[in-house]
Amino acid sequence: MVIMRRILFFILSLICVVATCPTLAQAASASTANTKELNFVFLHGLNGNASAMQVLDDSIADRLPAYVTNYQYAHPGISISSETLLRSYPNNVDIESWAHNIADAINLRFPGKKNLVLIGHSMGGKTALYAVAHNIWGLADKVAMVVTINSPVKSLVNYYYVGGDTALDYWGAQKLVTSRGALESLVDYDSSQDGQWVGTHKRWLAFVSAESSPLSSQFDVNGIDALPRDMDDQIVPISAQYAEGADVVYYGEYVHSGFTESKAVSGYLADQILSYIFGGNIECSVFARGGAFEHKADIFPGTDYWQDLVGGVLADSGTVTHRNGSFFKWQTWDDVVGEDLSGRVRSGFETTQKNSSPLLTGITQSSWTNPDDLQDGRLSLTTRVAPLGSIQVDWSVYQQGLLPQGNIRDHYEIELETGSQFTSISQVSWQTSDPRDLRLRISSQAESPFRWFAAKWRVYYKESRFRQIIDEIQ
Repeated sequence: MVIMRRILFFILSLICVVATCPTLAQAASASTANTKELNFVFLHGLNGNASAMQVLDDSIADRLPAYVTNYQYAHPGISISSETLLRSYPNNVDIESWAHNIADAINLRFPGKKNLVLIGHSMGGKTALYAVAHNIWGLADKVAMVVTINSPVKSLVNYYYVGGDTALDYWGAQKLVTSRGALESLVDYDSSQDGQWVGTHKRWLAFVSAESSPLSSQFDVNGIDALPRDMDDQIVPISAQYAEGADVVYYGEYVHSGFTESKAVSGYLADQILSYIFGGNIECSVFARGGAFEHKADIFPGTDYWQDLVGGVLADSGTVTHRNGSFFKWQTWDDVVGEDLSGRVRSGFETTQKNSSPLLTGITQSSWTNPDDLQDGRLSLTTRVAPLGSIQVDWSVYQQGLLPQGNIRDHYEIELETGSQFTSISQVSWQTSDPRDLRLRISSQAESPFRWFAAKWRVYYKESRFRQIIDEIQ
């Protein structure tokens, strides 16, 4: 009887185990399904190594648990796991070879892993965009987002280097890049299309920084500014560090590799990256307005200096034309142009001399008619024309234009588009401390006689964008 009871108990236990096996399997499957993997891949720049990314890696590792805890608290039943790949890659290779090296390392050390976050500095970021956009070894299906830091995204071919060199000549002379293929990838290859693809199909977060003015001495090497016509980070012009499709974050006046040594800067970048992933408002740079101006030195030896106020909104414009019919005498005209701004605050003005001839014909004076009344938009122009000569002056008056309430300015970009030697933009600053005021005060100079330049300016404001990449990860 006892034996029969034991046999019966064993059979019932076996039936119970069999009956619960599907439930256990389903529970295990559900547990696996509710775990999201997040895998960080750090990519150093040209002539760099893994240690260059160590401070940023540490900053992310220190902050990651708090972000994970907060996300898991807000999303019960979901857990986050993460791994990191930080290694050195062969230097001085072309972008395609480098991209294959990255993909090979990921396939070898992260086999089967998806949800990759590629974080690349300089050429490492440029190569990451290339590798994903060109789907090297199936990388496009594995990557969730690409982060670039001071990367030469755009081609450097058309940027002016010290002494009139091209980027190819300059970097070749420095011998910091010994491989022709690597040099051409750095200088010639334009990753804008790659970035646009990544920004459209994945996510692209671009960090940018630069000096305060084109000829600032902040990042000079041995007293030499490699890019005297552009705002740069010592190596890459700020306008080359991003392209359409990126969420651009300007993080300040920092040198190209500054974050690799500064815990404070790396900590800021880490918080921005993790907020982008786990849900947060990122203050992105968005173009607000831009324009151009130019100056030409006079005929007298010395240095001519100018102060320009730009960034205002066009209020009024027109043209003044005069012709001197005399065969022997120079003639001078005094004109008053513009009008009262009716309660609006004037900002600045521009006058451009066109279709003028011959020598000694030009604008001899231009100023506000009433310097003390900020609502008076009238200009006083004095022009001098040689015998049988003519002059045309285009003029524009600008008024102050503030950003809407709740918006604040972010950064500016100034570049000398073209010009002769011995011209420079030495200082740039915001006109006022009001964060809604986009106007810039620009100081420039040119050595006489007749040296000249043409410059462009752009101002940006902050736009808050909410991103939560972790929700897009399966």
